[in-house]
Amino acid sequence: MVALIYSDRFLDHLTGLGHPECPQRLTAIVEALRAAPWGDRLAWHLPTPLTERDPLPWITQIHDPQYLELLQHLAQRPGGGALDLDTPVSPDSYDVALLAVNAWLDGVDFALRNEPAFVLARPPGHHATAKMGMGFCLLGNGAIAAHYALAQPGIHRVAILDWDVHHGNGTQDLIENNPAICYCSLHQSPAYPGTGRASDQGHHGNVLNIPIPPNSLFPTYQTAFTQQVIPFLSQFQPDLLIVSAGYDALHADPLASICLQPADFAQLTQQIRPLAPRLFFGLEGGYDLPALGAAVVATLEVLV
Repeated sequence: MVALIYSDRFLDHLTGLGHPECPQRLTAIVEALRAAPWGDRLAWHLPTPLTERDPLPWITQIHDPQYLELLQHLAQRPGGGALDLDTPVSPDSYDVALLAVNAWLDGVDFALRNEPAFVLARPPGHHATAKMGMGFCLLGNGAIAAHYALAQPGIHRVAILDWDVHHGNGTQDLIENNPAICYCSLHQSPAYPGTGRASDQGHHGNVLNIPIPPNSLFPTYQTAFTQQVIPFLSQFQPDLLIVSAGYDALHADPLASICLQPADFAQLTQQIRPLAPRLFFGLEGGYDLPALGAAVVATLEVLV
């Protein structure tokens, strides 16, 4: 069985009419998974409630408390507010973001029990830096999960593989000072947020940035995986691999110019499975609803 960590509560982070990071992203994925012929082999789980696990001790390890106060303040204003033009904060966003962190921590817990998991949560997180959210992201879910994992028995090294089409500037910001965590990002360049140069390798050589030219097809990713991603992660020898699974590198996606197909993510998933004894996936971007659902199905079909 593959664990799916999901709650309808994640739909309550409201981004406004026409915003690409919308609640319908999750409902499209849920519908696609329930329609899959192997859908009965998915075990659906609610994230750990905030009343049972407070994620703030883990969040404050890497996020500035003043930023958290700002986020909470914006959510408490009538009608909410915004961190920037792309990153709205609705009245429920703060609590939903905390619950999303718990879902990613649950992903670690499932992986430690050798149960593959997919965290189907929003808001996404890989653009959130220590001091500010941006690019649709409020809290650094993947980075927080990596630090949480290192506190668990038997976990000494954690790798984060980010195949979202945008560079995870926030994730890199939150992990690059920790040599026990490595970060690998494949991302379109040039593109938002303008970071992720190949020469940027982190403070401990623990970062691998792979800029991908616009209009690239799957063979470009295949070459990058064979020549760079797999050797980098194999040398690091992680005890846990976290996949920041964004699907905006799809040809149908409106926010980027990479030309992957949903089935390509099945091949990428097959290649990374041997790289760590434990792994889980957490949703980042992906904004064409039919293609997003199909790509998540393709990813999970490999695990099922």
